[in-house]
Amino acid sequence: MRRYVPALLWICFVHVHLAQGSAIIDHHTPYWEQPFSQPYFENSTKRDTTTTVGQTAYLHCRVRNLGDRAVSWIRKRDLHILTVGILTYTNDQRFQSLHSDGSDEWTLKISSSQTRDTGVYECQVSTEPKISSAFRLNVVVSKAKIMANPELYIKSGSDINLTCIVLQTPEPPSFIYWYHGNHVINYSQRGGISVVTEKQPRTSRLLISRAHANDSGNYTCSPSSSDAASVMVHVLNGEHPAAMQHGNSGGATTAVAVSLSLLTSSLLTGQLLRGVTR
Repeated sequence: MRRYVPALLWICFVHVHLAQGSAIIDHHTPYWEQPFSQPYFENSTKRDTTTTVGQTAYLHCRVRNLGDRAVSWIRKRDLHILTVGILTYTNDQRFQSLHSDGSDEWTLKISSSQTRDTGVYECQVSTEPKISSAFRLNVVVSKAKIMANPELYIKSGSDINLTCIVLQTPEPPSFIYWYHGNHVINYSQRGGISVVTEKQPRTSRLLISRAHANDSGNYTCSPSSSDAASVMVHVLNGEHPAAMQHGNSGGATTAVAVSLSLLTSSLLTGQLLRGVTR
């Protein structure tokens, strides 16, 4: 009966450890080579990040069971080592490794990002063999665009109606300012000025009602984190140039009318000349 006791104890031992979700340790294999102790990447992190020029970009890498291994960030295009642990190994001090004690997250911070920073970056762990996880950074140039001709001619008493859209921006701008010349448009300067800004689809509309000569000048749409856009507005009395903007409409109708008028005049002149020569 006694010879069965060790076997029964071993069965109970295995049963308890399996119930606790633990693997049986092989005491002949070093601890650092045990399967459950190997580092691995958490795949829930974002692998594709887009930012705009001048903004700070963050690439987040999470490593479980790191132990005493080191985490490095490598720039893929030239295999340049950027950081090891929390130390920076590049002369470009825009790159920095962020890590909090006890955290599984190792973040590569890129300040004042430039278009040349676009590419793949690897989060690498110093295991044998090394393991790595790739992250892609896209740095784009965000631009504003005013939906109008570069120069607009407005009849005195009509409305100035300008629409600005922000292109190639991963996030809506936190603000969009309108300038008249070098000054931010001030609603208290005169009545009849309104600005409507929508985060989706990233547009801002400037309306100046009953425009007069003092409203002439350069108008600039300047969003946060985007290149600005400008148009020149001329408020005229009595003139009718081809680029005239009437109220809320563009100058296309007037331009066509003027072109037809010039064409008709040219044809009549030609006919008169032919009649004289005969």
